[in-house]
Parts: sequence; structure tokens; C-alpha cells
Amino acid sequence: MSDNSPYEAPESDVAVSSGQSKLSLKQIYFSFDGRIPRKVFWLHGILGIFATTFVASFLLGILSGILGEWVMVLSIPLFVPLIWAYLGIYIKRWHDRNKSGWWILIMFIPFIGGLWMLVECGFLQGTEGDNQFGPEPGDY
Repeated sequence: MSDNSPYEAPESDVAVSSGQSKLSLKQIYFSFDGRIPRKVFWLHGILGIFATTFVASFLLGILSGILGEWVMVLSIPLFVPLIWAYLGIYIKRWHDRNKSGWWILIMFIPFIGGLWMLVECGFLQGTEGDNQFGPEPGDY
């Protein structure tokens, strides 16, 4: 292949490590690409977002006495990023299990969907080595 062919993919000088780089908080919460291990899922996904949601709900409860019905309107910009972060965490965890992020829709199956999702994402080990969604996550 020639160096100047317009049909070749560009090459980079950056060395890609096989799963040894840690994701930033922005990548953990707001990106749907890549994989995260169970430790990150539990620490950032469950504990971090649950705590944030609890505090936000508590503050909105206090404000509802002052602002009344307007609290619902004011809370929408607050909860949209939280929902996006939940999606980002769960989709990356499904990717670590070598499954499409669309598996997140299993939570809409009554009774067993949420339990299945919790077991699959929270307790089962991810794929060892690289898979179709990226390199194995590094040690966090």
C-alpha cells in the first residue's frame, strides 16, 4: 500500500495499551463506548449515582415546600444527566459482558428484567481479553 492513498485509513503514532488506561469520570458517566469492570460499576454506577439521586431528590423535596409545583419543571434539567449517566454505566457494563448495549431494555420485562440486569451487570465477570467492544478494562 502506498503512503498517499486516499483510500487507506490514517495511522497514528500513539501506542494503544491493551486495557491498561483508566477512564476519566467523563468517559465513565457520559460515554457509551468501551467497557468497565464490576468494581467501577458498583462504585461509580450504583453508589455514586444513587447517592447523587438521593441528595437531589431530598433537596427537591425541601424546595417543593417553597416552590410548589414548579419543582417538577425545575427538576427536569437535573435528572436528565443522571439518566444519561445510568445509561452510560450500564451500557459499558453490558459491553464488558460482550453483549450489545441494547440489552439494557431487558429492565422493562416485569419482575425478572431488573433482577436479570442486576445479576448480569453486577455479579457476573466480564469477558477476559479483548472483545468486540474494546480491550479488557484495566485494574481500577
